[in-house]
Amino acid sequence: MNNHPNLIVVNRFFEAYATNSIHELKDIFHEDIKWHIPGNHPLSGIKNGISEIVEYLNKLNRFNFKAEGVVIGANDDYVIDCHRNWTELEDADNLNNMSCLLWKFENGKIKEVFNFPQDQHIVDIFFNNKF
Repeated sequence: MNNHPNLIVVNRFFEAYATNSIHELKDIFHEDIKWHIPGNHPLSGIKNGISEIVEYLNKLNRFNFKAEGVVIGANDDYVIDCHRNWTELEDADNLNNMSCLLWKFENGKIKEVFNFPQDQHIVDIFFNNKF
C-alpha cells in the first residue's frame, strides 16, 4: 500500500510543503486544483489554482504547524489521510486537533482536496484570534 502511486504523490506534497518548494507543487497539482477549507475564519473557503493554494500554505507556515500521521489509505482515485496537527507557537494559544484530508486524483495529479477537522469550532476560534 505504501507504494501506491497516489500515496507517493501525497508524500511528495508534504515534502514540498515542508521545504516550501513551489516548483514541486506545480509538478504534483493538477492545473485546475481546488482545495476546500471549511469553517468561518479568514483562511476558510475554496482555494482555486496553484497560486491561491500556495498563498494559503504560506499563511499556514506562520503558525509552525506540525503533523503526525494516524492512518492513510489509497485507491486509484483517492487518498484519505488522517493525522493529528498542532502548532508550536511561543504564546500559549496553540491548536491541537485531529484532521482528515481527502485527496482526489486525476491523471496522476492532485485535482481536489477536502479538509475535515475534528472540531471546526476550535479551528475557527484559533484562526479568528490569529487574524
